[in-house]
Amino acid sequence: MDRLNQFLERAEQVLDRLEPLLPADTEIPWPDVRALRWSREGYRAGLVPVRHPHRIPPEALKGVARQQEALDRNTRQFVRGLPANNALLWGSRGTGKSSLVKSLLTRYGDEGLRLVELDRYHLPDLPLLLEQLAERPERFILFCDDLSFEADDPGYKALKAALDGSISVAPENVLIYATSNRRHLLPEYLSENEQSRMVDGEIHHGEAVEEKISLSERFGLWLSFYPFDQEAYLTIVFSWLERLGATVDDPEAVRAEALRYALGRGSRSGRVAWQFARDYAGRQALAR
Repeated sequence: MDRLNQFLERAEQVLDRLEPLLPADTEIPWPDVRALRWSREGYRAGLVPVRHPHRIPPEALKGVARQQEALDRNTRQFVRGLPANNALLWGSRGTGKSSLVKSLLTRYGDEGLRLVELDRYHLPDLPLLLEQLAERPERFILFCDDLSFEADDPGYKALKAALDGSISVAPENVLIYATSNRRHLLPEYLSENEQSRMVDGEIHHGEAVEEKISLSERFGLWLSFYPFDQEAYLTIVFSWLERLGATVDDPEAVRAEALRYALGRGSRSGRVAWQFARDYAGRQALAR
């Protein structure tokens, strides 16, 4: 009986090691798929098609022209087989970081670009995912949205190695685009700055700060996003109202209402502008 128990215990250990290698049951109809999601269920892990991807017209994005131009150029290089960089979009919430990445699928989907959503909890599966995509003819952007880590997060080292540091070369047809509210993707503490020191007039960071910087600096393209001022917020509001087909008979009244809405939400972000526009357009249509 003891030998049987030992055998069963070893069998479970083998199954645990094989778990990441078992493919998902979903057969992917590649010619018809533009967006995918990495999924893990029990002993199965693999790519799952997204039937209804969020299609955002690039021209619908306002207030982020500089960031949009830089990310579009980098993506155009990538799609056309030219050298391009992994990108980190960081900054204030609701300023269009995720929408900017999603809009690339609308612009470059017909040229072979595919978007793969990867949750941070699945980042340890990165080597397996990269292996599956490496032989495909399409160009893949791995989209890690709202990314942040704690110091002991297992996905941290997996992402760090995939960006630059693994013994395996990264596939030529894969880039990683990540969005985050944190510039260095990890929590930063005042006490860590106390470890910094001056050497010959230059600032040398302590080990804790250096470790945090080492991840974000592996992204070759950094794009920063800042809160919108009042006029930028209102420009986005009226842009969305026009796209939603709302009638604006009294612009000043709409401006005042949009500002009150933002005040109530405590933010003048693009997301709040979109939410106000939907509310206003819906109420107007309901009243007809």
